[in-house]
Amino acid sequence: MVSTDRVPAFAAMSLLVIVIPGPSVLFVIGRALAHGRRTAMATVLGNVVGSYVLVVAVALGVGAAVERSVVVFMAVKLAGAAYLVFLGVQAFRHRKEMKAAMLNAPPPAASRGDLRTLLDGVVVGVTNPKGIVFFAAVLPQFVDHAAGQVAVQMLLLGLVPICIGLVTDTLWGLGAAAARNWFARSDRRLSMVGGAGGFAMIGLGVTVAATGRAD
Repeated sequence: MVSTDRVPAFAAMSLLVIVIPGPSVLFVIGRALAHGRRTAMATVLGNVVGSYVLVVAVALGVGAAVERSVVVFMAVKLAGAAYLVFLGVQAFRHRKEMKAAMLNAPPPAASRGDLRTLLDGVVVGVTNPKGIVFFAAVLPQFVDHAAGQVAVQMLLLGLVPICIGLVTDTLWGLGAAAARNWFARSDRRLSMVGGAGGFAMIGLGVTVAATGRAD
């Protein structure tokens, strides 16, 4: 089905796009700074799931329709931007509670928090303009139409950037979380980095809303 000579080329193209920090990477970093490693890893997983939802949408023909429609594309982009701003405001508001949350959060609450964080990541991954454009415009170019089963080829090829993104986003998240752990030695510094993470997400949301379709 999938032409083996196209996989390396698609992997190289995916790597070039992924290594340039976009909304997903900056979101992971912001969450890591605001909430730590556990939240960062849940966010990475959510982003991966959300990104693969885009792959499925493109394979079914939905993603290309979204990318071609200015109105729908803008609606999806603005929804994602608004959600990023909301999450940033929440992180900033609760920045002074971070130390207590790190030390005293009970396991049941943590489990619910993990699920919510995972869903947050899915929302950001699905509404990522960079992902929509990449999967709608680039992915179909590497499909071998003569081999048939185009949708299946897209689903398989889509796993390539997903795996690359999983590795790179994890490294970004762990790096940001490690820096946060140093700040955690001081309540004041921890509050400051939590606020910085919140502001980063707000700024990201505004940037996503203001940029054009090439994102």
